Amino acid sequence: MHLPDMKIAKDRSSKENKYIDLKEDYQKVFKDKKFFLRTYGCQMNVHDSEAIRSYMEQLGFIETNKIEDANVVILNTCAIRENARDKVVGFLGKCKYLKKNRDDFKIVIAGCMSEQEDVIEDIRRKHQYIDIVIGTHNIYELPKLLLQEFDKQVVEVYSNSDEVIEGMNYARDSKYSAWVNIMYGCDKFCTYCIVPYTRGRERSRKLENIVDEVKELKNKGYLEVTLLGQNVNAYGRDIGETFSHLLECVAQTGIKRIRFVTSHPWNFTDEMIDVIAKYDNIMPYIHLPLQSGSNNILKKMNRRYTKEEYLELFKKMKQRIPGVAITTDIIVGFPGESASDFEETLDVVRTCEYDGAYTFIFSPRKGTPAALMEDNTPLKEKEERLYKLNELVNFYANKNNQKLLNKEVEVLILGDSEKDQDKVYGYTDTMKLVNVEGPKDIIGHIVKVKITAAKSFSLDGDYIEEKVTN
Repeated sequence: MHLPDMKIAKDRSSKENKYIDLKEDYQKVFKDKKFFLRTYGCQMNVHDSEAIRSYMEQLGFIETNKIEDANVVILNTCAIRENARDKVVGFLGKCKYLKKNRDDFKIVIAGCMSEQEDVIEDIRRKHQYIDIVIGTHNIYELPKLLLQEFDKQVVEVYSNSDEVIEGMNYARDSKYSAWVNIMYGCDKFCTYCIVPYTRGRERSRKLENIVDEVKELKNKGYLEVTLLGQNVNAYGRDIGETFSHLLECVAQTGIKRIRFVTSHPWNFTDEMIDVIAKYDNIMPYIHLPLQSGSNNILKKMNRRYTKEEYLELFKKMKQRIPGVAITTDIIVGFPGESASDFEETLDVVRTCEYDGAYTFIFSPRKGTPAALMEDNTPLKEKEERLYKLNELVNFYANKNNQKLLNKEVEVLILGDSEKDQDKVYGYTDTMKLVNVEGPKDIIGHIVKVKITAAKSFSLDGDYIEEKVTN
């Protein structure tokens, strides 16, 4: 297979979505063809996959959950941790096997891995059976590239654009709860994080476009939106806006529930706290990554706040936002983390008593400063620290959930429970998962539920026959 020079899609003048003209003959080309889509990584990747799915359906493709039946396999990848990359590479082996005997079998790599130069070079050398590599900023190019790809056999690489694309269509996973991108990229450059290199610098969408999207979702019957960005608190700095103003404007649309992820403590202002406390439809749930409780490690991470500043912010949230639940992210075994550094992290967890935490052993990512730092802590010791941390996190998560036992709470019911198909599931305002004993017709409603059992990771409850809203 001939491999051309890498093509970079960048410096485009138009910032409007470049929808491909889906003529009837294009749709005939793809009629009855199927696509398989697998998503790795964060909420941003999940939302990107909704855009990919929309484009594929516009082209006439039918989605399948069996890779053997697909004509196009799309892997929307993550670059945050090494194991995510390993999963993609492992799955590519199966794709390669299927492609050997099928001319109509195309493989697309999308997402954050596509923005890494070492990954692209690896594809050139080891995975020449891949047809298209498309970056996080160039999803709208996929229809055009697929049309080209069914006529030729060369690898196209489209990545590294700094655009803000408006007017994207999404084939959303839910009819009741929707992701809404408010910005792209990140300027923080935490030393362990690959995101600024894969998703670029911070770029904000126009406030009026975001508000219009929320209004449209509300008119379509959506009850909940989650405002999405790598660091939502930094929204608007490039366009003369603020996240607190955006949050207030979204609240004034009247949509029933508003959430946002992810927040960086360094950008969390008093004005944001005031707006959250002011509006009942902004949910009292905040994900506030800590990463480490040691000032020594926080400085190495380039987190831009101290333990003391983080705890002061946490205290403000607890005092000023009624009933707020706060979760966090914590990395164990960062280069240079001593036993005393780790104990400081445990001390913060004991102080904050988080409702939950995503915890990880440090995973060096090529191209980040942390990957070059000396790391003398044995893996076994890191695993022991992670186990000890998780025990403490789970204790407080369970303690917080027990407070809801026998209480009545409002739950947005989203679908059938994975735990028990005779039950439905949903989330409280504080983002706690509830498996509910109740009829199927409450799916898509916010209902009253009495909590009957509380565990570390979920709650059980009974529907008490009151729909709060349609």
